[in-house]
Amino acid sequence: MNIFENFLVLFVEVWNKGILGIDIFQILIGLGIFLVFLLFRGLISKVIINRLKKIAKKTSNKLDDTFVQAMEGPARFFPIVVGFFIASYYLEFQPESKVFIDNLNKSLITILIFWFLHQSVQPITYLLGGLEKILTKELIGWIVKALKVIIFILGAAAVLDLWGIKVGPVIAGLGLFGVAVALGAQDLFKNLISGILVLVEKRFKVNDWIIVEGIIEGIVERIGFRSTVVRKFDKSLAIIPNFQFAENALINVSETTNWIISWVITLQYNTTVEQLKKVRDEIEKYITTHEDYKISLGHAVRVDKFSDSSIDMYIRCFTVTDDWDEWLKVKERLAIEIKQIVEKNNASFAFPSQSIYVEKK
Repeated sequence: MNIFENFLVLFVEVWNKGILGIDIFQILIGLGIFLVFLLFRGLISKVIINRLKKIAKKTSNKLDDTFVQAMEGPARFFPIVVGFFIASYYLEFQPESKVFIDNLNKSLITILIFWFLHQSVQPITYLLGGLEKILTKELIGWIVKALKVIIFILGAAAVLDLWGIKVGPVIAGLGLFGVAVALGAQDLFKNLISGILVLVEKRFKVNDWIIVEGIIEGIVERIGFRSTVVRKFDKSLAIIPNFQFAENALINVSETTNWIISWVITLQYNTTVEQLKKVRDEIEKYITTHEDYKISLGHAVRVDKFSDSSIDMYIRCFTVTDDWDEWLKVKERLAIEIKQIVEKNNASFAFPSQSIYVEKK
């Protein structure tokens, strides 16, 4: 009987003293309050957020859709912060424990605020759509990423400061470390600056066809901080450091407005003057009257020079189309027409040849 009474006394003592000076009943009530807010968190996720998503989909713009999606995380974290604050406010902690709980509450609130700011960056970019006339889409993406990183660093610094960890000395130490790293990472910064210049100057964008002589030719798939990913026409993937686009001449084929045709056709030396004039005039007439060519940009069909084994005729014109496949078809039609004109006038194309004279003794 004494054993049972001793156990009962010990149980009541533990129940009253509880943990950290808080009786078990208060702890159970605090847990109950926190669980209620956890249930409210599930309600926010399943009912309120889903309802907001359906409302946002009915609108014509994507700003509200992006905002609702971005705020889903902070909205689900909000009941946890409030629930923990109310539960901890109800409990009576000892002075030393009170300081710890207050710092924990402040940390949760700080995380909530900076998480909200971090998630707000993406929806704000839709309001900056007009900047695409000044900055490229890729550069705006870089700015958004940089803002997110800055907000994350500031939030982490604020939380550390709440717990008495001074950020200044840490940053100073990282600065010295950064100088050492920078000395060994000059190529990294070189590529980073080159990438920024490429985007600011709008040399090319994603899905553009670019040519860098001796370096790469293909379709741009992604522009990164250090390098650019280009899909070559054999479907292989090339990762090119950004400095290559800053230091070398680059041709953006996708920005071509009118493709040029520049040819030299060679006629045999036995071609008469009349034949030369007829071939020249008929080719020029075809170019000036055909809808494939933009005459306002200029054209030329002229006897150019006397080469070693041919009379050269220079042909230069611009096509109306800016599509590469259609340009190839226009070139083909012009080539067939030139051959028909030459043959119709009983002339012949020349080819490289040499005459050998044997001296008789």
